[in-house]
Amino acid sequence: MSPVYDCTTESGRAEGVAKAVEAVRGGKVVVIPTDTVYGVGADAFSEDAVAAVLAAKGRGRDMPPPVLVPNVRTVDGLATDVPPWARDLIREFWPGPLTLVFQAQSSLMWDLGETNGTVALRMPQDDIALEVLAEVGPMAVTSANQSGHPAATTITDAAAQLGAAVAVYLDAGRRADNVPSTIVDCTGERPEVLREGAISRAQLDAVLDTHFPAESAAEGVGEAPAGDGPEPTAQTGAGEAPAGDGPEPTAQTGAGEAPAGESPEPTAQTGAGEAQAGDGPEPATDDSPRQPAHDGAEPPTGDGVDAPAPGAPEQLQDEAIELPANPTPSAGERP
Repeated sequence: MSPVYDCTTESGRAEGVAKAVEAVRGGKVVVIPTDTVYGVGADAFSEDAVAAVLAAKGRGRDMPPPVLVPNVRTVDGLATDVPPWARDLIREFWPGPLTLVFQAQSSLMWDLGETNGTVALRMPQDDIALEVLAEVGPMAVTSANQSGHPAATTITDAAAQLGAAVAVYLDAGRRADNVPSTIVDCTGERPEVLREGAISRAQLDAVLDTHFPAESAAEGVGEAPAGDGPEPTAQTGAGEAPAGDGPEPTAQTGAGEAPAGESPEPTAQTGAGEAQAGDGPEPATDDSPRQPAHDGAEPPTGDGVDAPAPGAPEQLQDEAIELPANPTPSAGERP
């Protein structure tokens, strides 16, 4: 039985964070709280650990997870060609439920899945998650649920779905907000909303208007139907989710059922408490939207925040992100 650590007390939190850090450094999978839902993750630079995260969710390499980061400085180490308007979004909404998708640094020695050369990044607004991230560095994290099942808002939900596939569970009580992170693709000349979540288009426009003063808010952002969601492929994202990422991711940035009663729930160690009960909102479904592929640099739509092209797949609620294909670079444009 995997251990659960009650992080609602100082002693339990200290012990739980230490055990989670030890597990991540050892290539294991952990469940941590985020500012949206619970996330399941591992060291982003461990190929085997990332594969274990995807396996725990019942998800393939075509749905790479977003990456959670401990601070803003990490962005330039993982992403390239970060536009000024994306930095303004980071200043305004990080830490928080905004996942930004960038072109990934080509020198990175990692394998998050089929990312099309992009990475979805998010800095969660959760002290416990940030404590773990500060010790282990970037983590590949997606919502803590089996693909196609509701995202976990309590540690009991997560344990029932993931069971012994997770080495350590950190219980910080019920997650009050089960709305996934908003995901914005930052790989083009203009921002493109891949999923509207906790941060609205109006909030995004309030920041982006200084860069696109003559543009109006994007329209036609697809709704996120319940169901199994691929993680946006503008690279891979508890979490969102932190849902999730998420984040949303990230920018940047699954499928067996979890039969009731078959996944062993972890047994709390000494001092570990059960997930807090409550009448919180119903858990969100899988929080990983599929991002539409970029077929090349396209002319601006006239909107400040571009919406997905007509006919693009509906966004699904999971912090995983299917990243857009690399567009063909042209003079003066970011690939």
